Amino acid sequence: MHLMNVAKEMASIYKRNEKVKAVLLAGSVSRGWQDKHSDIELHIFWQEAPTDSERMSPIHVVNGNVLDFYPYEEEEWSETYLTHNIKLEISNFLVTTIETYIEDVVLHHETNYDKQCILASIFYGHSLYGNELILDLKKKIEKYPSELAEKMILENLELGSRWNNRRALEDREDWLMLMDVICSTQKNLLGILFGLNQKYVHHPAFKWMHQTISSMEIKPNDLDKRLTSILVDNIQNSVAELELLLDEILTLVDVHYPHIEIKKYKEKNAFLRPENSAE
Repeated sequence: MHLMNVAKEMASIYKRNEKVKAVLLAGSVSRGWQDKHSDIELHIFWQEAPTDSERMSPIHVVNGNVLDFYPYEEEEWSETYLTHNIKLEISNFLVTTIETYIEDVVLHHETNYDKQCILASIFYGHSLYGNELILDLKKKIEKYPSELAEKMILENLELGSRWNNRRALEDREDWLMLMDVICSTQKNLLGILFGLNQKYVHHPAFKWMHQTISSMEIKPNDLDKRLTSILVDNIQNSVAELELLLDEILTLVDVHYPHIEIKKYKEKNAFLRPENSAE
């Protein structure tokens, strides 16, 4: 069965509960990015806290097979189940929680990725029920705050001391630690680019990297190809390429945010742990 049809079927079941105010299709399916590995992500917005039986009720209706069923934690109830041999990821939120997240990110410019992910789901998501509420939420987040963009950039300009140790890690052949540094630095660069392009982060680990990069207007040339090569090519070449990308992205920051003192970040990030004369 087509993923969208299953999503609509489940939305029609969830909306039978009067406490449910909206059902939002999120994830890859909502953006047309789905592939053979995709599941269905639904955000259920509740007026009041759901009971366990209310969360289980739609699953029983479709004879679903529960894979996970988590209690309330970090402002969310979540469960995962199979129906029609398709996995559904359900995230349940109070409407008031969503409104607080929007206020935190849009008005107070919090960079928290988990909160941004919820906003990204709303921004790109597809309303299956409660269209009026979903449209109201979309309107509140449609303008990405310039203050948030600048905070995203500034927080990700600091790469940490491990980046300065990259040559030492190469010489020691500490490949696991070096690869961790490479991945961490790539995430920093993507964080900067999300800020530059004024896009809410849609996944804390930057899932769907190829599609995301394709949607960005401000970026170095051949960014997707270069980031991919850094992860799969010779590790020494990867470090050199990452250094080039870092310099290009810092130059983009300088162009679009000239008041940021980018020179000091370039100098700090170019620093290499010095070699001593000990044998």
